[in-house]
This record gives sequence, structure tokens and C-alpha cells, in this order.
Amino acid sequence: RAESLPEQGPSRHYRGDPTPWAGGILYSIPPPHPLHQEGGPTSSPPRDRPSWGPKKPLTKSQSLGEPVARSSPQKAPSSSLAELTFGMADGELGQLLQLLESPAGVCRVVLGCQAATLARLSARIQEKLMGSEERQQLLEAELAGKSWAAFSILDREPCCDSGDAWYFRVGFAFEQSQLVFAAKVPKPCCASLGVQSSLGAHCSIQRLIGRFTDRLPWELVLPGSPEEQSQSPSGEEPARLATCPVLQVFISPEVPYQTLAGFVKGSHSLHRTSPGHYERLACLLLLQVCMGLEHLRLQNVGQGDLCPKNLLLVQCPCLPQSQQGKEASLGLSLPRLLISSFFKVKDKRRPFSTSQEQDWTEGLAAPPSPVADELNVGMLIYQILHVDISLENALGFRSNRLPEIPSLSIYSMGLKRLAMLLLHREPCKRVSIEQARSILQVLLWGPRQELFARSKKTLTLLRSWVEVKRALLLLKFAENSAGAAGSPGLEEWLCCQYFKDVTEHTLYQVTQALYT
Repeated sequence: RAESLPEQGPSRHYRGDPTPWAGGILYSIPPPHPLHQEGGPTSSPPRDRPSWGPKKPLTKSQSLGEPVARSSPQKAPSSSLAELTFGMADGELGQLLQLLESPAGVCRVVLGCQAATLARLSARIQEKLMGSEERQQLLEAELAGKSWAAFSILDREPCCDSGDAWYFRVGFAFEQSQLVFAAKVPKPCCASLGVQSSLGAHCSIQRLIGRFTDRLPWELVLPGSPEEQSQSPSGEEPARLATCPVLQVFISPEVPYQTLAGFVKGSHSLHRTSPGHYERLACLLLLQVCMGLEHLRLQNVGQGDLCPKNLLLVQCPCLPQSQQGKEASLGLSLPRLLISSFFKVKDKRRPFSTSQEQDWTEGLAAPPSPVADELNVGMLIYQILHVDISLENALGFRSNRLPEIPSLSIYSMGLKRLAMLLLHREPCKRVSIEQARSILQVLLWGPRQELFARSKKTLTLLRSWVEVKRALLLLKFAENSAGAAGSPGLEEWLCCQYFKDVTEHTLYQVTQALYT
């Protein structure tokens, strides 16, 4: 009875057939417990839009008033399973194995160990990409109270010119080494960046580790300013020093080299000559955008202006194993993509892109994030794929048809489908950013439609696919570490993020939306 008691509250999950597409919205169906048949029991229409993550049922030893603990699939204590390593003494391992009743129990333990290993591996790659949190805190403390005098200017010209700021490369001496930072100089009339300091670390969100207000050094030239033409060629300090503007400056550990707009503009020929590689790269960039937007929503923060000129590209610290050789020589190496413009949702609502968008979004229950994010990500798909489109045309009243996306690779049809789901004229039928992220992950790493060519799509099939792919992914890492393939990088981290969290229920829903 305890296992079958219904959950209480507005976020109640319903058991049923995992058919996800009802009224254009992907619904989350929790896993049956236990699973008696391959497809799933009879369907029952959900009243609320539930979350994607299934809840754990109550165990027989728990009452309704007790918190539901995260139970392991076998009787062995979860703490013991978390500590399983190759070096564990046989005596301890033997005691653990005695708690398991069958080879199936051993299999579940192995699967649990694989999932835990994948999570640890993901955390290590992330620390390598972003640096440790402790080091970032040390740098923030060291930069407190510093101004331009503490930095050496490495380049007079900006290394990146985004829609809301200029970025200059500067050097800073720290612990007997010279670190390279980006000095972010906001453009006039841009929103305050004060909210950015409380966002928490995320791979797709720009970090700020220092700020100060000071007069702009005379060596630096702001593009388009009169001083750009009157700069002294001899390098001597001009008499105009007293007229240099006093600006607020932010220091970031990530140095952008380009905006997404610049990347798209310069990649037309790359798209024509290597469409498969380019469109896979497009999926990876869009995935980073969606993951960053998800993080912002958790912080109750909106993206100021989600457009290519405000999305920054940063080189990864090392060349990952997936991007060596031919891909790197073609310019196909995957950069980190950073969102860099924010506002507090409760303080400011993002301006609507069009009057139509305002008409369709006004009167709806305002979520913690603007509806415009889904529309803008849909627009990004067309922009990255070099297809001309405007939001007015996409959401116009005269036509329901979106511009055609040419089928150049195995990713083209999936990206076209995702754009259609994001740009649906009816807001209630648009997929969310979370669902868009899941669709991109399936496009990149499967399961592909051919998996269901000879076998009926069931939860059992999808669960087996996830378990086998996790094992194969770990074997791939092990083989590469023994060779000269290099260290895992950003794409490997994104892949780990997918396989450590994905469930067969999410895959059922996403593949229904993507392949039907």
C-alpha cells in the first residue's frame, strides 16, 4: 500500500502510457514501479504540466510524513555502493555481494557504479574547462580593490566587439604566473551588470571575478571613437588623457575571441563544403545556449538580448580528443559559448521583439523566464544555418509556413523540426527550452530513428539502449586514456551530461516529438 499511495500537491505525476505529445506539449511520465509490461499501462490525461524528473515511490518502511529518500535498486546500502572501487578489499566486497540475491542484483550494482563514474568524470572535465571554484574565489579576493594599474594591457584593440560591450585582453600577475583576463567595458546605454555576480558558476554563463570604475587608459581605443584616428603613432601619452572617459570595467577569466554573429558570417563556405561537421557544430552551440538558459531560469534571471552578436565564443583550454586532426584544420573545433547579458525577471521584463509576440504572450501566466527565449532560440537555428528569417515573418498572421531549411546532413531535418516546435504561432504548443535541450541531445547522440526500424519502441528497449551506451562511453574514455587521443574536452563533457542524467522516459517523449 505504501508503494501505491498517490503523491500529493500540484506537481503530482501520473502513471500511464508514455505517449508525450498532447496538445503540442511534451509531458513527463514517471517510471512505473515495477514495470510489468514493455509499453506502459493505460494512459490518463495529466492535469498539470509535470516536471521531467520522475519521483521515487515510498518504500514500505516509510510513512507519509517522512521524506522520501533516494533508494538504490538493490538492498545494499547506498553509501557502500558509492564507495565501490577496484581497490576495495575482497573481505568488504564479499560482505556487499552477500546482500545481493541474484545475478540481476549484481548487474544493477554494476550499472549504478557506471552511472556514478560518469558523474565523477563529468565533474572532473568541467573543472578542467572552467577551473576550480576555490581558485576562482582566490582570484576574486586578489582582484578586490584593483584598478587598471594592476593590469598589463596586452592589446590596444578589442579582442571581441559584442552587442553590449568591448573586450580587451589584459595580463595579471598571480602566484608567480601571468594570467590573461578579459576586461569588459560596457557600451553606453547598456543594462547594469550587477545581477551577473550572483548567478553561480556554469559552463555557458560568463563569469565576472572583478569590477572597478576608472578612467580608460589612453592606450586603449574604443572602436568608432574620435581617438581611434588621433592616436599618437609614437606611443607617447597624448594630452587628451584628462578627457578619457571614466567607465565601469568588469574582469572575466574567459577571453572571447569572437561573437556567434562573427562565426556565422565567416562560415558560409564551411557549411557548403562540410555540411555534416558544420551542422553538428551548430547543434553543439545551440545545446550550450539551451543549457545556459536553463541555468538562468533556476536563478530567476532572464537573458537580456538573445541574439548572435551577444553570444560570446571562447577557446577551450586544450584541444580535446574529438577535435584533433582534420576537424581542427578545417576550423571545426568546438568553442565554449557564453551568455553575457542578463536582467532580473522580477525587476524587468524583456522587451517584446514584435507586436505579434506581445499580443500572443500578454495575458498568459508569466513564467519565471520570458517566453521570448523559445522564439529566439528558434531564430538562432535559422541564423546559424544561414537561412534568412525575421521574427515578424516567422510569427506573421499571413502564413503558417516557415522558411525551408535545406537537407544537407543527418542533422538538417531534426533542426528544422525543432525550429518549427520553438516558433509555433500558439505559445501553448511551443516546446520549452528544457525540451529543446533534450531534442538537441538526441540529435547529437541518439537514439536515431533506425533503432526503431525493426523493434517496437518501448521503455524496455530505450532503457537497454541507455545502459549499453553508458557502458560503451566509459570504455571509449578508458581506451582513449591509454592511447595518444588527448584529454576529454567540451564535447565529451556535454556527452557525459547527457548520459549521466537521461532516462528511458525522457527518450520516449523526445523521440515521439522528433520523429513523428
